[in-house]
Amino acid sequence: MKVILNKDLAPLGEEGDVKDVARGYARNFLFPRGIALPYNEKTVKLFESRQEEIENRKIQKRGDAAGLKEKLESLSLEITMPAGANGKLYGAVTSQTVADELSKHGYQFERKRIELATSANIKNVGKYKVTVKLYESAVAEVTVSVLGQEIKTETKKAPPARPSRKRREEPAEQVPPEQVSEGQVQANPLVQEAQADTVKENVSPGTPVVEAVSQESTGETAGNPQ
Repeated sequence: MKVILNKDLAPLGEEGDVKDVARGYARNFLFPRGIALPYNEKTVKLFESRQEEIENRKIQKRGDAAGLKEKLESLSLEITMPAGANGKLYGAVTSQTVADELSKHGYQFERKRIELATSANIKNVGKYKVTVKLYESAVAEVTVSVLGQEIKTETKKAPPARPSRKRREEPAEQVPPEQVSEGQVQANPLVQEAQADTVKENVSPGTPVVEAVSQESTGETAGNPQ
């Protein structure tokens, strides 16, 4: 469908241009917003009467673009991005990134009017030339310095060591008195010492202590000679 642009619309065209567009695009977008008018005899005459006015506006736009070109090319943008030690970015600088940076300096551009020097996004630190489309064939080359910001990783501290728990010592197994053999009692020096003390306490002073001598069993009984 043929239309006449009533306003500038990048990248379609500017005021007074005749363009062929899809019918749905014209009816649903261009016509309701007053951006374009249907191309017919009535609208052609309308724009012919406005031709001088339109041309004067174009001359003004060309002058504005020339001044803007000079300002942008004297501008040096710095964009800081997280990067590794080898200069490779954790991410990428896109046309939208440049548009956002330009807006900080007071210049508003749609990202589609910004072309990076590389065909793809910028993924390494360094200096680059970025092209900004101004008006008609006028463009500005902006210098963009991409700086790397090293990411510092915090080392996690090891949790404090837990105090070692002392293993509880199991109490010594108590052996019932009835299970202790006579030989074991006699072999225990503590028991022997206790028995000796008991004997001393039971013996009256002046009484000689006779050491008991064990006799082997010979089959004889005391007082019964053979």
